[in-house]
Amino acid sequence: MGVWEAAGLMVLSFVLLAKCADYLVEGAIDIARYLHAPPILIGIVIVGLGTTAPELAVSVTAALRDSPEVALGNAVGSVIYDDGLALPMAALFATTAIAIDRIVLRSAAIFLITVDLVAWYMAFDGTLARVEGGALVGLFVLYLIYSFWEQKRRPRAEIVEEEAPSRSLWLVALLFVGGLAGVVVSSHFIVEATPVVGEALGLPNVVIGLVVVALGTSIPEVATCIVAARKGQGALAVGNILGADILNICWIAGASALANPLVVPADVINFMFPWMLAIVLTMLGLMRIGYELNRWKGLVLLALCIAYLIALFATNPGALAPGIEKGV
Repeated sequence: MGVWEAAGLMVLSFVLLAKCADYLVEGAIDIARYLHAPPILIGIVIVGLGTTAPELAVSVTAALRDSPEVALGNAVGSVIYDDGLALPMAALFATTAIAIDRIVLRSAAIFLITVDLVAWYMAFDGTLARVEGGALVGLFVLYLIYSFWEQKRRPRAEIVEEEAPSRSLWLVALLFVGGLAGVVVSSHFIVEATPVVGEALGLPNVVIGLVVVALGTSIPEVATCIVAARKGQGALAVGNILGADILNICWIAGASALANPLVVPADVINFMFPWMLAIVLTMLGLMRIGYELNRWKGLVLLALCIAYLIALFATNPGALAPGIEKGV
């Protein structure tokens, strides 16, 4: 495959990925409504599962094709872009400050910080083994159970009922299955094309994973946040990002390690995880202030994301000058 052919395939695949992920999210939300799932599961888990489907498909495929840096870099990089790009877009496009649910933020923040630290500890030696991946997936299941239990304990007056879906169940199922199939197929072509383009540009694998693939597969979160904010549903955008962050570490990195142990240089691990934690902690701290997300907080997160990209390229001269080899 030539470099221009690969580049064209990447562009088309990313377009297909974003559109199919949109169908997947719509189908997932309506399925949750048909099943009368608690609203918190729609925002954090159901929508999160839909918008992180591209990351899951890409990372697992990369792991099976012996590209561990792309697999783990995509998962961790997606957290950085979700918090440093998608969430700021929600804040900037929202007509008013986005109110933050205190109960949801407290439980999600504690769990998110815990799993980030646990994952870093597991991968500190340069390997995320199968048993460690299984443990991360197990933590996600526990969080899902806890979220459902916590929602059931909340006073009925605090719970906003979701409107009934306008589509038929068959159409909803078609949207969900068709969207999922499109996500898997487009993700396959992305993994096929990115190494060709990356090698032609002299990009190290870690940069391909942390920048090209992670940013591309974060498109659904960015699009969801912008659309939700413009429709006055900023809280849904926040719930989506919190859920996506948890899923990227527990579900995506964990499932990738289950598929094939992820062996990544320790210096790469100790670059990506501290940056991820810094952005996650800043995001949670800003949302804790006044329990709202406004434009200036979005700009702070966006500035952190830009600083991360500068640091990534500054410590990877090979990303800018082909032939110069240096780790992260």
